[in-house]
Amino acid sequence: MQTRRIGTVQVSAIGLGGMPMSIEGRPDEARSVATIHAALDAGVTLIDTADAYHLLAGEVGHNETLIAKALASHPRGTDVLVATKGGHLRPGDGSWTLDGRPEYLKEACEASLKRLGVEAIGLYQFHRPDPSVPYAESVGALAELLDEGKIVMAGISNANPGQIRQAQEVLGGRLVSVQNQFSPAYRSSQPELELCDELGIAFLPWSPLGGISGAGSLGSRFAPFAEVAQAHGVSPQRVCLAWMLALSPVVVPIPGSSRPETVRDSAQAPDLVLSREEIALLGAV
Repeated sequence: MQTRRIGTVQVSAIGLGGMPMSIEGRPDEARSVATIHAALDAGVTLIDTADAYHLLAGEVGHNETLIAKALASHPRGTDVLVATKGGHLRPGDGSWTLDGRPEYLKEACEASLKRLGVEAIGLYQFHRPDPSVPYAESVGALAELLDEGKIVMAGISNANPGQIRQAQEVLGGRLVSVQNQFSPAYRSSQPELELCDELGIAFLPWSPLGGISGAGSLGSRFAPFAEVAQAHGVSPQRVCLAWMLALSPVVVPIPGSSRPETVRDSAQAPDLVLSREEIALLGAV
């Protein structure tokens, strides 16, 4: 597996998003653990999660606990950078709420530390801006967590260019990653990707294949991806991830998965070399 950099850490060029293993439609635990193990076997060393990846109100942190269990039962589990997030909540009724208060983010981080079973979280990210809390105050909590040694690196998610620059200032130049939605169907984060490229900050596209409901039909919805896939004898999904990797060396896609076979396919994307003409064709979709 090729690697890319997040902060001072080299990680696999393709990560694994854990959300599908813990929310609506999730598989049983055995298949989820098998999926995570398949990712590790394929060379994946970045797994993204969040305390809000759960289904019921009483199981906050379900995905973090699941990942910790799977990593503990695999010989390469200690080689993985686990990135988690705080500040986005699920009451248990299918809705999502926000809490960007510094005191809450610190409490959430402490709870994530316990669930993950670590002394310091490798990458902790502010999940989503809370309009009721000044952004600098929320990010300031990450700066304090860094200073306290509770987290090793800090990132932000669902941020705009202004917030990226503000976070970099508040963190004293220690912002290492930005996690935004980016896919063939959702390209409005192109300015953020370009800013991350300029600043040398890792850009982690979430739902890069179109999300749980859209990943399987990517090829039928976007014909050029199917066309290029057919030419190479691979899946449209693999083409999509290879295209993203070709956009910038700071891009590290984190496709979600709940099946070993899809993880194995995604993990082969870094080995797919696209021509300049193919990259241009896919970029024009």
